Amino acid sequence: MEHLFDRLRRNAESDICPCHMPGHKRRGWGELPEALYKMDITEIEGFDDLHQPTGILDSLQKEAARLYGAEESFYLVNGSTCGILSAVSTVLPRGGHILMARNCHRSAYHAAYLRELTVTYLYPPFLEEYDVFDAVTPRQVEAALEETSPEAVLIVSPTYEGRIAEVRAIAEIVHRKGIPLIVDEAHGAHLGLAEGFASNSCQAGADLVIHSVHKTLPSLTQTALLHVNGTLVDRQKLRRFLRIYQSSSPSYLLMAGIDNALRYTEERGKESFARFEALYRQMQDVLKNCRYLTFLPGEPERQDVGKLCIYTGKTRFTGKQVYDMLLDEYHIQAEMAAPRYVLAMFTVNDAEETYRRMERALLDIDRKCGEPGEDLLPGREYGSEKPWRSPEAIPLAEAWDRESETVTLQESAGRYAAEFVNLYPPGVPLLAPGERISEDMVQMIFAYGANGLSVQGIISGETESGFTEDMLIRVLKR
Repeated sequence: MEHLFDRLRRNAESDICPCHMPGHKRRGWGELPEALYKMDITEIEGFDDLHQPTGILDSLQKEAARLYGAEESFYLVNGSTCGILSAVSTVLPRGGHILMARNCHRSAYHAAYLRELTVTYLYPPFLEEYDVFDAVTPRQVEAALEETSPEAVLIVSPTYEGRIAEVRAIAEIVHRKGIPLIVDEAHGAHLGLAEGFASNSCQAGADLVIHSVHKTLPSLTQTALLHVNGTLVDRQKLRRFLRIYQSSSPSYLLMAGIDNALRYTEERGKESFARFEALYRQMQDVLKNCRYLTFLPGEPERQDVGKLCIYTGKTRFTGKQVYDMLLDEYHIQAEMAAPRYVLAMFTVNDAEETYRRMERALLDIDRKCGEPGEDLLPGREYGSEKPWRSPEAIPLAEAWDRESETVTLQESAGRYAAEFVNLYPPGVPLLAPGERISEDMVQMIFAYGANGLSVQGIISGETESGFTEDMLIRVLKR
């Protein structure tokens, strides 16, 4: 089978004169390598059309479907965001009703807004001993479907921290209601491709599954896949929304990145995934020598191999302090910092030395720890309810279009949020438009800001010493 990079390379080396877009005309400029420009093309003869593929792109998408166990797969160059927008828009009518995990990425909320959906939330359980949310459970989905009648269900698995849902059981429950299950599996593009890893959601019976190929496979940023199975999804409607949300000028370099990553898993996957798992498990064994730092256990069916969640709550350091120490002292760039944990990611492409450096750094940091840290989040309550649950809320689609005003964060308690507020990464909203802002949430946001975390949706008030009481937030006008 011919691969896209091979065809792009042959075209770049040919004597064909490019009297077509893009405007760089395959000639390098500035610091970017000329080889990059030479392979960057548009839909020219012999390279197919992503929006109506009949040639090489059609073949590559069929190959992706075979690899993941899907009936049909689509290349995405607008990231998983495009896939989530398309999936939600396809299976729900305007004004429809969706049952959605509250820890969904903000793109799911954008889809709910654009389709003017009624949203019922599933609040995932909370693992207090690690300060992270677990995946939504089958029992939660079943209970929610007994109380309400949505037209589709959307869950996240794996979560940002790597928690894996029982997708097969959830799919069976959802399908008994005759409605489709969408799984945001953006962080699980590697699942189901080798022994030792959990199944992917296509194999587990989900109707629509979204993968960010670039997150956990060796692909270029912004590359993703959307898979579809079963008879509950209108395939023509799905193609319509993909044409709406996907660029009409898709990057062939990005699409070649998807092809290249999947080709890698086919040709080197068995060996590479076995090595990946062995190195990760070895690191876990070494880190058992830590006295104060603790780590989410790596059960294959519940916790994704590759996500190292470093809990700092039993130490005198915050998650952000450990994150900064890893970067400043050991030159290790972690994925994200939270108040009480740090998240690091490993993939098939990590060198063995990466694991060894992380082991040495964390053992060294652990020797400096001792003494539990102070409570960073005053008023925070744990358990399945979590502070996310708004005591009352205005529908998202209505709230985001209403008139708003700016007030200080301290004044916002009791008001309704007009914009999303979230930590980034990962982009899961702390507040969504229309949700009532509790005093606990105000204190949480102050604590996040004071501890140096990136809080999006807060307008001002950041200083070198942290956030101040002058932080501003947009709320609905009374």
